[in-house]
Amino acid sequence: MPTLRAPLVTLLVTALLCLGTASLPSEPHLTPAASYLPRLLVQDKAPTAALLIRAPSAAGSGIYRSTGPGIRYADHFRAGSITKTFVATVVLQLAHEGRLRLSDAVERFLPGLIRGHGNDGRRITLRALLSHTSGLYDYTDDRSAHPVSATAAIRTATSHRPTTHPGVFAYSNTDYAVLGLVVRRVTGHDYATEIRRRIVVPLRLTGTSLPGAHTTLPAPHGRGYSRDPAGGGLIDATELDPRTAGAAGELISTLSDLNRFFAALLGGRLLPPAQLAGMLNTAAAQGNYGLGIYPERLSCGVTVWGHNGRIAGSYVRTAASRDGGHILTYRIDTDILTGTETLEPALLEAEFCPGRAGGRRTGPNDRP
Repeated sequence: MPTLRAPLVTLLVTALLCLGTASLPSEPHLTPAASYLPRLLVQDKAPTAALLIRAPSAAGSGIYRSTGPGIRYADHFRAGSITKTFVATVVLQLAHEGRLRLSDAVERFLPGLIRGHGNDGRRITLRALLSHTSGLYDYTDDRSAHPVSATAAIRTATSHRPTTHPGVFAYSNTDYAVLGLVVRRVTGHDYATEIRRRIVVPLRLTGTSLPGAHTTLPAPHGRGYSRDPAGGGLIDATELDPRTAGAAGELISTLSDLNRFFAALLGGRLLPPAQLAGMLNTAAAQGNYGLGIYPERLSCGVTVWGHNGRIAGSYVRTAASRDGGHILTYRIDTDILTGTETLEPALLEAEFCPGRAGGRRTGPNDRP
């Protein structure tokens, strides 16, 4: 599924050689995925990983595990495309307030902005942007461009022909760059202000921020690593200009804040029932994506909902039960992930389908 720059990438894993673990206060036992994590080792010069689980059986805030000292429970990190779920929530709140309709064309709010090379804002609706069915070219695919504003990102996108016909699912960061401008036009405030006012402050997400032009992470934080395109080695990518990501991926957050956000969202605290049902409706995207959130059906028949985020120096994934009562969030301190078919499915299967894919329930004789 989607990330900031490409479809979902997962990790090659083997046995974990060293592990830092901590159950948060009053935890009676580890959940299956937390127990499974010690078997995993990321194969990229030891980047580290952390996982936080809020399970129905868990007391307190949940269960935390990390693979070493490079990542800590309270760290701030870049959450990449999970920003899209926050933006979509704001847009759906505005729809509930009658300030916009999802059937509205982009042209109504941003006249003339999307034109040229077969692009036409008169034929693209807000629903199409939310569901990635606009056909707009993904500006992050143009490696020669480094836009630091939404309008520059959109100009990059419209210098290319559409990727698909409108109505066909094709993940594009451009869609959310446009939505960020729509929020400003409707409210008179930028999307970051609306996210703070409508989500961050009411939910007391004290570790969540939208940095704008600030290149640093708030304390505490670890380091993030990416691939040097010249030499191929890992380079420090902790500091970067988040304006290139914008409404498609600039969010900074923490493990506990992301769990709290998705619990509130799926639990109905941020959207009325009609808007939440609309967010989870994947028909427009041929089952691939809702509106700022996507489903993943597991082998046991359970469907989890959430999003992932990939930005230089960071990979994050949150998955939750439909009611938000059971949530897993994990992060890796690099966006360069080796292999593709094992870690993420293994963790989700372990946690939400115990007894399958390594998800054996822990017993009194099990050692983490």
